[in-house]
Amino acid sequence: MSTKKLMQIMACNAAGILLFLSWYLPKNHGFWFAVDKNIFYFFNHLVAESKAFLYFVAVTNFRAFDSIAFIVMLLIFLYYFFQQDAMGKRHMFCMGLAMLCSVVLVKIVDGRLNIHRPSATTYFASIHEPVNFISKITGWHVKDKSGTSFPGDHGMMLLIFTSFMGKYFGKKAFLSGLLVFLIFSLPRIMSGAHWFTDVAVGSVSIVLVVMSWVLMTPLADKIIRWLEPKFPLSIFERF
Repeated sequence: MSTKKLMQIMACNAAGILLFLSWYLPKNHGFWFAVDKNIFYFFNHLVAESKAFLYFVAVTNFRAFDSIAFIVMLLIFLYYFFQQDAMGKRHMFCMGLAMLCSVVLVKIVDGRLNIHRPSATTYFASIHEPVNFISKITGWHVKDKSGTSFPGDHGMMLLIFTSFMGKYFGKKAFLSGLLVFLIFSLPRIMSGAHWFTDVAVGSVSIVLVVMSWVLMTPLADKIIRWLEPKFPLSIFERF
């Protein structure tokens, strides 16, 4: 690995660690708390003022809606998959498996942090601040609270996908993944099930650190090369 590549990895690690510490070290999370509170109450007041927005947020926070993010990622993946020959298809399939391995690594780091943070709705309700729970207003069983919300799981998974697509398929694929990340991370923030910093700090900082070691070193490529011979090429010649 070149010195330049190592410096890029160190830069990603430093950015991720500094971002995390800027939230973790200050009392009450420093300036981040004001950012979180303002964003939470902007959306929380809006759901009480606009029925259209209320039901939009409610619909996008059904558990079933989460599958739409997976379908969109799958469609992006398949767009590139069907442009490949049999060897390329096998390579992409193994890349998908390497992506799953990366999810495990990220979850291990998440578990090691062991941060228990109630969602914005749960926190403000516990200190007797006014909170509009979407589930109570609509009577629907939607995700608008959580006992522990940091870091944002959805955000991490979407960013892992984005980083893999960027490495192997370039800027256009990266921007497509990034758009999916932005769109599908937002509903939980709008409902108060996640704080803004659960995603902007938690998801981003962990993925910056872990994925720099996965994708900017030979690790991902080695996993893919190790997996490829285990899947006969004839399987992928059928597609």
